[in-house]
Amino acid sequence: MRRFSLLCALAILFAPSAGSSQQASGGGPYSVIKTAKVGGAGGFDYVYADAASRTLYVNRRGMPPAVTLYNLDTLAPAGRIPDVNGHGVAVDAPSNHAFTSSKPVVMWDTKTLMPLKNIEVGGNPDGIFYDAFNRRVYILSHVAPFATVIDAASGDVAGTIDLGGAPEQAVSDGKGHVYVDIEDKANVAVVDAKTMAVTAHYDLTGQGGTCAGLAFDAKNRILFAACRNPQNMVVVGADDGKILATLPIGRGTDGAVFNPATMEAFSAQVDGTLTVVKENSPTDFVVEQTVQTIPSAKTLTLDAKTNNIYLIGAEFPPAPPRPAQGGQGNPNPMIPDSFTILVVGKK
Repeated sequence: MRRFSLLCALAILFAPSAGSSQQASGGGPYSVIKTAKVGGAGGFDYVYADAASRTLYVNRRGMPPAVTLYNLDTLAPAGRIPDVNGHGVAVDAPSNHAFTSSKPVVMWDTKTLMPLKNIEVGGNPDGIFYDAFNRRVYILSHVAPFATVIDAASGDVAGTIDLGGAPEQAVSDGKGHVYVDIEDKANVAVVDAKTMAVTAHYDLTGQGGTCAGLAFDAKNRILFAACRNPQNMVVVGADDGKILATLPIGRGTDGAVFNPATMEAFSAQVDGTLTVVKENSPTDFVVEQTVQTIPSAKTLTLDAKTNNIYLIGAEFPPAPPRPAQGGQGNPNPMIPDSFTILVVGKK
């Protein structure tokens, strides 16, 4: 996902894109059930829910930078890792090690919040992903090396991977395969987690481009690639790359997640919408609902305990007119202390 700086995205309209088959927020089971305007300075990008420890991690980039922690149930402040100018967080529960995609990558103890190690990496760290299969952390970069792989127990660099383009989000099947959507190539890269070699690229050309979100149904081995141009969620077989369905989503997706408990994939968009795709069967997928959130809330995370979705956003002055399928940026600064955490759940 592209970082969300102080000059970040704002949508003018709350409605879904014209021609979409999406439903209004009242037409489905989900709504925004809680908000917390936690404020603070600095831009933002990823949000990560550690369901086991009931901790929500949010990186704030700016003046001064920090990783901020919140109680996942109450949204009360729960700690702070100062002076870390990163994008996202990954946690290895067995070692109590947490990592942020920064340069250098910072590793700290989740119990004491004390820094343990600075890990030098190349490129421009952005996305981050933890693979429980072999307890490795993937640091994703839009420039080479496109992925740096770190051993979560030791904090040592295990190697780098040439993904063939700019990665956005990664998922794992838990059996030795990692999938990464490549934003500038309209494909999904398949990685052997043991050898760190790319074994395939699943082409999405014409169905979805500039893909910035990726979710995975491990049971049925189905990928959900959330793309910006065209604005589609492309449903793909994980074993052969076959496109199973293409469904419309809102403008400016920057993250996706799948909930196996409800068999639903979610895509967050900068235009203030959250698209919910229901997997009725491994061959039947529909847009179940479009939930109105707030403009700029384009990244998300799942709390696997409550099945709630958490998003982050802020208030901005209106953006100037923009062409269709245009970029994400808004030249206006964020309104001070407007940073907000949203919780979406069933009514």
